[in-house]
Amino acid sequence: MTALEHPARDGTDGPSRRPARVPFPVVDEVSRHCLQEEEPETVHIEVHLPGRLDPARLTTAFTEALHRHPRILMREAAGPWYRRRYEWELTPDPDLEVVSFPPPGPGALQRARTRALLTAPPLTASPPIRLEVVDGAGPPVGSEATDAVGTAPRAVGTAPRAVGTAPRTHSGPRPKGTVLFLTVNHTALDGPACLRVLATAAELYGGKDNSPTAPPVRPPEAEAKAVQVDTPSTWTPPARVAHGTPEPSPGNGLLVTELGVPHRPKGSPYTVNDQLMAATALMITHWNREHGARPRPLRITMPVDDRPRGTDMPIGNGTRLVEVPFTVEELNAGQMGELLRRTAERTRALKSLPRPQLGHGAALLTAPVVPVAWRAALTRGLRRAAGPWTSTALLSNIGRIPYALDFGAEAGRAHAVWFSAPARTPRGLTVTTASTAGRLHVALRWSRTLLSHGDGAHLRDLFEHYLHATEEDRSR
Repeated sequence: MTALEHPARDGTDGPSRRPARVPFPVVDEVSRHCLQEEEPETVHIEVHLPGRLDPARLTTAFTEALHRHPRILMREAAGPWYRRRYEWELTPDPDLEVVSFPPPGPGALQRARTRALLTAPPLTASPPIRLEVVDGAGPPVGSEATDAVGTAPRAVGTAPRAVGTAPRTHSGPRPKGTVLFLTVNHTALDGPACLRVLATAAELYGGKDNSPTAPPVRPPEAEAKAVQVDTPSTWTPPARVAHGTPEPSPGNGLLVTELGVPHRPKGSPYTVNDQLMAATALMITHWNREHGARPRPLRITMPVDDRPRGTDMPIGNGTRLVEVPFTVEELNAGQMGELLRRTAERTRALKSLPRPQLGHGAALLTAPVVPVAWRAALTRGLRRAAGPWTSTALLSNIGRIPYALDFGAEAGRAHAVWFSAPARTPRGLTVTTASTAGRLHVALRWSRTLLSHGDGAHLRDLFEHYLHATEEDRSR
C-alpha cells in the first residue's frame, strides 16, 4: 500500500470528482469479515510525556499530520450487497473531530484505557482513529490499578507475587504529565503506521526533529544461518491458554508494566526479541501446568514489519504474520541457552521467507470472484472451523521506538510508550512490547471470557520471572 494524494478540489472547496477509492487489502478484508461487537478489533497506543500540551496547537499539528499522510484519511465506501470487494474511500479532510480532551482527575487514565478496549473508531467515518489527551495523568512509580486496566511498573528480577495478593497503592501526589491515547481500528490500520503519523504531529507541534533512528544492524553471520532449521510440525493443534477465572462481561482486559530491557551478552546468537519469545512460551507453559492442562506443543504468532520508518512509510496494515513453533520437550527453563538459540534460528528463518501477509490461503479466500458478502460468510465459517489450529498466543514486539516523539520544551519527549493488540478468542492472549528511554514497556491483553485481572497479574509476574531467567544463559 502506498500513500495517495488528496482528490482535486473545485473553487468551492468541495471535491470536483468522486473521491479516490482503494480496494481492501487481504488483511483488511479478513478482519472486516470477522468483526465482533463483544471484542472490538482495536489497537491501543499510550504515549507518556513529562509536560503539558496546548490543546489548540496539538489539534492543529495532528490534523496537519493526517494531511501529510493522506492514506490515513479514509472510510469504508458504501456499496450494494453483491459488490465484489470492500473499498476504502479517501477523503480530503477528517469527517469528525479526531482529537479530544477528556476531563482530568482521578481515574482518567484508567477510563481512557477502558475506552480504548471497548469502543473502536467507526470504519464509516474518516479517519478510523481517535486521539485522547489525558492531562496530569503520568502514572506514579509503584502504583497498580485495581480494575481490569491497570499499570504496574516494577523492577525486573523482583519475586513474582501470587494471584490474589493485595495490590500496592500510592498515596503521594500524581506527576503533572500528559498521556496521549491513540485508539486505532485494526481493520484499517496498525500501530506502527499510526505511530509514524504521531511522530509527524510531534515534529509539527514542537519543531524538533523526529526523524527515525537507524535500525540495529544484524551481524552478517547471523543472516547467513537463516536458511534451513529444524522446525516442529505445525499439523498438530497447538496448546490453548488454560482458562483462569473468566469474568461475566465480554471484551478485553489490559495490564501494562515497565521492566528493564533484558541483558544479552555481546556476540549472542539471539536477540532481545528471541528472549521475549522464549519468556512468553515459558510463561504460558507454566500457567497451563498450574491449571492442569495436558502438555501440548505451542505456536506463537509474531508480526514481522519490513516497512521503512520515514515519512514515506506505507500507511495501513503492513505487517505479515509468522508462527514460531515449540515442542513440549523444548520448553525447559533449565536449558535456557539451547531454547534461546533454537528460537533465534526459527525466528530468523521465518523472517527471511517471502510469504503473503496472512498466507496463501487468505489470498485465495479474498479473490474477488464472488460477492464479498458470500466470502464473508465463508470466511467466518472457516475461522470457526480452524479455531483448534489457531496459534496459542501472539507476541508483538515493536522493538525500540524509532522516533524521539519530542513535543518541544514544554511537553518534552516521550519516556514511555505502550501498545496493545486485540486478544480475541480462541487465542485470547496477546503480549505487546516496546522499548523507550532504555526501558521495556510490556502490555498483556486478554479476553475476559478466558482470564480475569488477577489472572493477568499472575501472567505478568510469570513473564517477568522468565524474562529475567533468559539473562542467565549458563551454557555460554
